[in-house]
Amino acid sequence: MKHLRCAAVQFEHVPDDKEANFRTLEPFLEKAKQRDVSVLVFPECCLTGYWHLRKKARQDIEAIAEPVFGGPSSKRLRQMAVENGMTIGAGLVEKAADGKCYNTYVVSMPDGKQYRHRKLHAFISEFVASGSEFTVFDSPYGCKLGILTCYDNNIQENVRITALMGADVIIAPHQTGGCNTKNPDAMGLVDRKLWENRRKDPQAIEAELAGPKGRGWIMRWLPARAHDNGVFYLFSNGVGVDDNEIRTGNAMILDPYGRIIVETCAAGDEMVLADLDFSLFERATGRRWNKSRRPELYGLLAQRTGIEEDTRTLRMKPEGI
Repeated sequence: MKHLRCAAVQFEHVPDDKEANFRTLEPFLEKAKQRDVSVLVFPECCLTGYWHLRKKARQDIEAIAEPVFGGPSSKRLRQMAVENGMTIGAGLVEKAADGKCYNTYVVSMPDGKQYRHRKLHAFISEFVASGSEFTVFDSPYGCKLGILTCYDNNIQENVRITALMGADVIIAPHQTGGCNTKNPDAMGLVDRKLWENRRKDPQAIEAELAGPKGRGWIMRWLPARAHDNGVFYLFSNGVGVDDNEIRTGNAMILDPYGRIIVETCAAGDEMVLADLDFSLFERATGRRWNKSRRPELYGLLAQRTGIEEDTRTLRMKPEGI
Protein backbone atom coordinates (compact mmCIF):
# COMPACT_ATOMS: atom_id res chain seq x y z
CA MET A 1 0.00 0.00 0.00
CA LYS A 2 1.51 3.33 -1.09
CA HIS A 3 -1.07 5.52 0.61
CA LEU A 4 -2.88 5.26 3.92
CA ARG A 5 -5.93 7.34 4.79
CA CYS A 6 -5.82 8.42 8.44
CA ALA A 7 -7.89 10.70 10.64
CA ALA A 8 -7.17 12.39 13.98
CA VAL A 9 -9.94 13.64 16.26
CA GLN A 10 -10.14 16.31 18.93
CA PHE A 11 -13.09 16.25 21.31
CA GLU A 12 -14.23 17.49 24.68
CA HIS A 13 -14.59 14.52 27.00
CA VAL A 14 -16.92 14.12 29.97
CA PRO A 15 -14.98 13.10 33.12
CA ASP A 16 -15.88 9.71 34.59
CA ASP A 17 -18.56 9.02 31.93
CA LYS A 18 -17.34 6.41 29.44
CA GLU A 19 -20.78 5.98 27.91
CA ALA A 20 -21.06 9.70 27.13
CA ASN A 21 -17.58 9.68 25.61
CA PHE A 22 -18.38 6.66 23.46
CA ARG A 23 -21.45 8.54 22.24
CA THR A 24 -19.16 11.36 21.15
CA LEU A 25 -16.73 8.94 19.56
CA GLU A 26 -19.23 6.94 17.50
CA PRO A 27 -20.36 9.66 15.05
CA PHE A 28 -16.72 10.29 14.16
CA LEU A 29 -16.36 6.58 13.46
CA GLU A 30 -19.33 6.70 11.09
CA LYS A 31 -17.97 9.81 9.39
CA ALA A 32 -14.56 8.19 9.02
CA LYS A 33 -16.09 5.03 7.56
CA GLN A 34 -17.98 7.06 4.98
CA ARG A 35 -14.68 8.61 3.90
CA ASP A 36 -12.80 5.28 3.73
CA VAL A 37 -10.47 6.01 6.64
CA SER A 38 -8.19 3.13 7.62
CA VAL A 39 -6.72 4.52 10.87
CA LEU A 40 -8.79 6.67 13.25
CA VAL A 41 -7.22 8.04 16.44
CA PHE A 42 -8.82 9.71 19.46
CA PRO A 43 -7.15 11.58 22.37
CA GLU A 44 -5.39 10.47 25.52
CA CYS A 45 -7.74 9.26 28.30
CA CYS A 46 -10.69 10.38 26.20
CA LEU A 47 -12.91 7.60 27.56
CA THR A 48 -12.32 8.24 31.27
CA GLY A 49 -11.34 11.91 31.32
CA TYR A 50 -7.92 13.18 32.30
CA TRP A 51 -6.98 16.30 34.28
CA HIS A 52 -9.47 15.67 37.10
CA LEU A 53 -7.59 12.45 37.89
CA ARG A 54 -4.96 14.46 39.77
CA LYS A 55 -7.47 15.16 42.57
CA LYS A 56 -8.79 11.62 42.96
CA ALA A 57 -8.04 9.20 45.76
CA ARG A 58 -6.68 5.77 44.86
CA GLN A 59 -10.03 4.04 45.26
CA ASP A 60 -11.72 6.58 42.99
CA ILE A 61 -9.16 6.09 40.24
CA GLU A 62 -9.48 2.34 40.56
CA ALA A 63 -13.27 2.69 40.33
CA ILE A 64 -13.07 4.10 36.79
CA ALA A 65 -10.10 1.96 35.70
CA GLU A 66 -10.61 -1.35 33.92
CA PRO A 67 -8.56 -4.20 32.49
CA VAL A 68 -6.97 -4.03 29.08
CA PHE A 69 -7.77 -6.04 26.99
CA GLY A 70 -10.48 -7.86 28.89
CA GLY A 71 -12.46 -4.85 30.09
CA PRO A 72 -15.68 -3.53 28.54
CA SER A 73 -14.10 -0.54 26.81
CA SER A 74 -11.39 -2.64 25.14
CA LYS A 75 -14.01 -5.15 24.00
CA ARG A 76 -16.19 -2.37 22.64
CA LEU A 77 -13.29 -0.82 20.74
CA ARG A 78 -12.39 -4.23 19.31
CA GLN A 79 -15.95 -4.78 18.12
CA MET A 80 -16.05 -1.32 16.51
CA ALA A 81 -12.77 -1.95 14.70
CA VAL A 82 -13.81 -5.36 13.39
CA GLU A 83 -17.30 -4.30 12.33
CA ASN A 84 -16.04 -1.22 10.52
CA GLY A 85 -12.84 -2.66 9.07
CA MET A 86 -10.81 0.11 10.65
CA THR A 87 -7.93 0.60 13.08
CA ILE A 88 -9.16 2.64 16.06
CA GLY A 89 -7.20 4.12 18.97
CA ALA A 90 -8.55 5.59 22.23
CA GLY A 91 -7.25 6.20 25.76
CA LEU A 92 -8.42 5.25 29.25
CA VAL A 93 -7.19 4.36 32.73
CA GLU A 94 -6.12 0.72 32.95
CA LYS A 95 -6.28 -1.49 36.04
CA ALA A 96 -3.50 -3.98 35.41
CA ALA A 97 -2.87 -7.47 36.71
CA ASP A 98 0.07 -6.13 38.75
CA GLY A 99 -2.40 -4.07 40.79
CA LYS A 100 -1.25 -0.77 39.33
CA CYS A 101 -3.22 1.74 37.30
CA TYR A 102 -1.80 3.08 34.04
CA ASN A 103 -2.60 5.82 31.56
CA THR A 104 -3.13 3.43 28.67
CA TYR A 105 -3.86 3.87 24.98
CA VAL A 106 -5.55 0.98 23.19
CA VAL A 107 -5.33 0.40 19.45
CA SER A 108 -7.80 -2.08 17.96
CA MET A 109 -7.24 -3.60 14.52
CA PRO A 110 -9.74 -4.82 11.90
CA ASP A 111 -8.63 -8.43 12.46
CA GLY A 112 -9.44 -8.22 16.18
CA LYS A 113 -5.84 -7.81 17.38
CA GLN A 114 -5.23 -5.15 20.00
CA TYR A 115 -2.16 -3.33 21.24
CA ARG A 116 -1.66 -1.04 24.22
CA HIS A 117 0.78 1.64 25.23
CA ARG A 118 1.23 2.57 28.87
CA LYS A 119 2.34 6.19 29.06
CA LEU A 120 6.06 6.25 29.83
CA HIS A 121 6.00 9.58 31.66
CA ALA A 122 2.82 9.56 33.73
CA PHE A 123 2.56 12.47 36.15
CA ILE A 124 -1.17 12.98 36.67
CA SER A 125 -1.33 11.17 40.02
CA GLU A 126 0.81 9.18 42.42
CA PHE A 127 -1.74 6.41 41.89
CA VAL A 128 -1.12 6.22 38.12
CA ALA A 129 2.13 4.43 37.31
CA SER A 130 4.43 4.99 34.34
CA GLY A 131 4.85 2.29 31.74
CA SER A 132 8.25 0.88 30.84
CA GLU A 133 7.88 -0.44 27.29
CA PHE A 134 7.94 1.11 23.85
CA THR A 135 5.08 0.18 21.55
CA VAL A 136 5.63 -0.57 17.86
CA PHE A 137 3.65 -3.13 15.88
CA ASP A 138 2.84 -4.31 12.38
CA SER A 139 -0.30 -3.12 10.66
CA PRO A 140 -2.21 -4.53 7.68
CA TYR A 141 -1.26 -1.44 5.66
CA GLY A 142 2.35 -2.23 4.81
CA CYS A 143 3.73 -0.04 7.60
CA LYS A 144 4.49 -0.17 11.31
CA LEU A 145 2.59 1.91 13.83
CA GLY A 146 4.03 3.27 17.06
CA ILE A 147 2.35 4.97 20.02
CA LEU A 148 3.66 7.72 22.29
CA THR A 149 1.28 9.43 24.68
CA CYS A 150 1.46 13.19 25.29
CA TYR A 151 4.59 13.91 27.42
CA ASP A 152 6.28 10.83 25.94
CA ASN A 153 6.67 12.84 22.73
CA ASN A 154 8.48 15.68 24.48
CA ILE A 155 11.45 13.43 25.25
CA GLN A 156 13.43 13.19 22.02
CA GLU A 157 14.93 9.81 22.90
CA ASN A 158 11.46 8.23 23.08
CA VAL A 159 10.65 9.26 19.53
CA ARG A 160 14.05 8.21 18.21
CA ILE A 161 13.78 4.76 19.79
CA THR A 162 10.25 4.31 18.45
CA ALA A 163 11.51 5.21 14.98
CA LEU A 164 14.53 2.91 15.30
CA MET A 165 12.15 0.09 16.22
CA GLY A 166 10.63 0.57 12.79
CA ALA A 167 7.65 2.87 13.33
CA ASP A 168 6.54 4.62 10.15
CA VAL A 169 3.55 6.34 11.70
CA ILE A 170 3.44 7.58 15.30
CA ILE A 171 0.05 7.80 16.95
CA ALA A 172 0.33 10.69 19.43
CA PRO A 173 -2.75 11.07 21.67
CA HIS A 174 -2.65 14.15 23.91
CA GLN A 175 -4.40 16.27 26.51
CA THR A 176 -2.39 19.46 26.12
CA GLY A 177 -2.43 23.16 25.41
CA GLY A 178 -3.82 25.80 27.75
CA CYS A 179 -1.79 24.42 30.65
CA ASN A 180 -1.08 26.45 33.78
CA THR A 181 2.59 27.41 33.62
CA LYS A 182 4.81 30.39 34.34
CA ASN A 183 7.23 29.35 31.62
CA PRO A 184 7.03 32.07 28.93
CA ASP A 185 7.86 29.54 26.23
CA ALA A 186 5.09 27.12 27.10
CA MET A 187 1.37 27.75 26.92
CA GLY A 188 -0.63 29.44 29.67
CA LEU A 189 -4.26 29.30 30.72
CA VAL A 190 -7.05 30.01 28.24
CA ASP A 191 -9.82 32.18 29.67
CA ARG A 192 -12.79 29.89 30.25
CA LYS A 193 -15.19 32.71 29.38
CA LEU A 194 -13.80 32.70 25.83
CA TRP A 195 -14.61 29.00 25.54
CA GLU A 196 -18.09 29.42 26.97
CA ASN A 197 -18.72 32.27 24.52
CA ARG A 198 -17.30 30.36 21.54
CA ARG A 199 -20.56 30.21 19.57
CA LYS A 200 -21.15 33.95 19.80
CA ASP A 201 -17.53 34.90 19.25
CA PRO A 202 -15.63 32.01 17.64
CA GLN A 203 -12.84 34.26 16.41
CA ALA A 204 -11.73 35.16 19.96
CA ILE A 205 -11.35 31.59 21.20
CA GLU A 206 -9.89 30.30 17.94
CA ALA A 207 -7.23 33.00 18.12
CA GLU A 208 -6.25 31.61 21.52
CA LEU A 209 -6.18 28.03 20.24
CA ALA A 210 -4.03 29.05 17.28
CA GLY A 211 -1.74 31.24 19.40
CA PRO A 212 1.11 30.62 21.85
CA LYS A 213 -1.10 28.68 24.30
CA GLY A 214 -1.98 26.06 21.70
CA ARG A 215 -0.70 25.70 18.16
CA GLY A 216 2.20 28.08 18.72
CA TRP A 217 3.61 25.92 21.48
CA ILE A 218 3.06 22.68 19.56
CA MET A 219 4.94 24.11 16.58
CA ARG A 220 8.04 24.53 18.76
CA TRP A 221 8.64 20.79 18.92
CA LEU A 222 6.16 18.51 17.13
CA PRO A 223 7.31 19.15 13.53
CA ALA A 224 10.88 18.48 14.65
CA ARG A 225 9.90 15.08 16.05
CA ALA A 226 8.40 14.07 12.71
CA HIS A 227 11.21 15.57 10.61
CA ASP A 228 14.18 14.34 12.64
CA ASN A 229 12.90 10.77 12.66
CA GLY A 230 11.30 10.57 9.21
CA VAL A 231 7.87 9.53 10.48
CA PHE A 232 4.27 10.57 9.97
CA TYR A 233 2.55 11.94 13.08
CA LEU A 234 -1.14 11.57 13.96
CA PHE A 235 -1.73 14.22 16.65
CA SER A 236 -5.06 13.93 18.46
CA ASN A 237 -5.93 16.08 21.45
CA GLY A 238 -8.62 17.10 23.86
CA VAL A 239 -10.41 20.38 23.25
CA GLY A 240 -12.45 22.48 25.63
CA VAL A 241 -12.99 22.01 29.34
CA ASP A 242 -10.63 19.60 31.10
CA ASP A 243 -11.36 20.21 34.78
CA ASN A 244 -9.99 23.72 35.46
CA GLU A 245 -8.12 24.14 32.17
CA ILE A 246 -9.13 24.55 28.52
CA ARG A 247 -7.45 22.17 26.08
CA THR A 248 -6.63 23.66 22.71
CA GLY A 249 -7.38 20.85 20.24
CA ASN A 250 -5.16 21.60 17.22
CA ALA A 251 -5.66 18.09 15.79
CA MET A 252 -3.21 17.63 12.92
CA ILE A 253 -1.36 15.18 10.72
CA LEU A 254 2.29 15.75 9.80
CA ASP A 255 4.48 14.17 7.15
CA PRO A 256 8.05 12.80 7.53
CA TYR A 257 9.47 16.22 6.64
CA GLY A 258 7.67 17.82 9.57
CA ARG A 259 5.18 19.54 7.28
CA ILE A 260 1.56 19.84 8.33
CA ILE A 261 -0.66 18.02 5.86
CA VAL A 262 -3.91 18.98 7.56
CA GLU A 263 -4.91 20.69 10.81
CA THR A 264 -7.71 22.47 12.62
CA CYS A 265 -7.91 25.28 15.14
CA ALA A 266 -11.68 24.92 15.51
CA ALA A 267 -13.14 25.55 18.97
CA GLY A 268 -15.05 22.30 19.17
CA ASP A 269 -15.11 18.60 18.38
CA GLU A 270 -13.48 18.05 15.00
CA MET A 271 -11.77 15.48 12.77
CA VAL A 272 -8.96 16.03 10.29
CA LEU A 273 -8.17 13.55 7.51
CA ALA A 274 -5.21 12.99 5.20
CA ASP A 275 -3.75 10.39 2.86
CA LEU A 276 -0.23 9.44 3.95
CA ASP A 277 2.12 9.12 0.97
CA PHE A 278 4.67 6.44 1.80
CA SER A 279 6.86 7.43 -1.16
CA LEU A 280 8.04 10.34 1.02
CA PHE A 281 10.07 7.89 3.11
CA GLU A 282 12.60 7.33 0.34
CA ARG A 283 14.38 10.65 0.77
CA ALA A 284 13.09 11.77 4.17
CA THR A 285 15.86 13.70 5.91
CA GLY A 286 15.32 12.06 9.30
CA ARG A 287 15.62 8.57 7.85
CA ARG A 288 18.92 9.46 6.22
CA TRP A 289 20.14 10.98 9.48
CA ASN A 290 19.24 7.81 11.38
CA LYS A 291 21.40 5.85 8.97
CA SER A 292 24.29 8.20 9.80
CA ARG A 293 24.17 7.55 13.52
CA ARG A 294 27.30 6.46 15.42
CA PRO A 295 25.85 4.57 18.41
CA GLU A 296 29.29 4.06 19.96
CA LEU A 297 29.32 7.80 20.75
CA TYR A 298 25.99 7.88 22.56
CA GLY A 299 26.68 6.03 25.80
CA LEU A 300 25.87 9.13 27.85
CA LEU A 301 22.25 8.90 26.73
CA ALA A 302 21.84 5.71 28.75
CA GLN A 303 23.63 6.98 31.87
CA ARG A 304 22.31 9.01 34.75
CA THR A 305 23.94 12.44 35.01
CA GLY A 306 22.46 13.51 38.34
CA ILE A 307 20.10 16.11 36.86
CA GLU A 308 17.24 13.65 36.35
CA GLU A 309 13.96 14.24 38.19
CA ASP A 310 10.80 12.16 38.33
CA THR A 311 8.39 13.35 35.64
CA ARG A 312 5.63 13.73 38.21
CA THR A 313 7.71 16.09 40.36
CA LEU A 314 9.10 18.03 37.41
CA ARG A 315 5.81 18.40 35.55
CA MET A 316 3.75 19.54 38.53
CA LYS A 317 6.11 22.40 39.37
CA PRO A 318 4.59 25.82 38.55
CA GLU A 319 7.05 26.32 35.69
CA GLY A 320 6.66 22.78 34.34
CA ILE A 321 5.05 21.91 31.03
